Amino acid sequence: MNSIQIDNLNFELFIDYDQIKKRIRLMGIDISLRYADKHPVFVGVLNGCFMFMADLLKQVHVPCEISFVKLASYKGTSQGDLQELFGVGMDLGGRDVIIVEDIIDSGNSLRHTINALERLGVGSIAVCTLLMKPDCLQHHFDNIMYVGFEIDKEFVVGYGLDYNGQCRNLPDIYRHVEST
Repeated sequence: MNSIQIDNLNFELFIDYDQIKKRIRLMGIDISLRYADKHPVFVGVLNGCFMFMADLLKQVHVPCEISFVKLASYKGTSQGDLQELFGVGMDLGGRDVIIVEDIIDSGNSLRHTINALERLGVGSIAVCTLLMKPDCLQHHFDNIMYVGFEIDKEFVVGYGLDYNGQCRNLPDIYRHVEST
């Protein structure tokens, strides 16, 4: 599909699955080399990371563990007020943690996740994201180590990213285009 429509919004193909797979393979090789003598814990931020994390971990060839967190905004407050809905469920004290995100936009949820993990006494934190919008970042991060694709201020769906809960299942990533 070269274009899709969701709730009267038009989207065009932006990054196809073949491009995504190639980039993930390279990220997996880099992670495997960097963590060859370690036993990292991959912490996926749900819901958006699920497709990316599944494909990424197929390319990581070192012993590792997997966990997830889910974040949401408090009802009735600004976007910056985040609540952890459920946590990692394992002792991360002294562990090397790799946070897996689908997209880093403002960085608010990433900042919250990093702060929560630091309070748990982790040994190190690296961030791996499929997409990043550098022009939208509101925070500075020294630990974003792996970025699949840097994009502009695009509204994107597919490959785990949704619009009103829809389109997470699409293998490709689509970007919103204005109707003509």
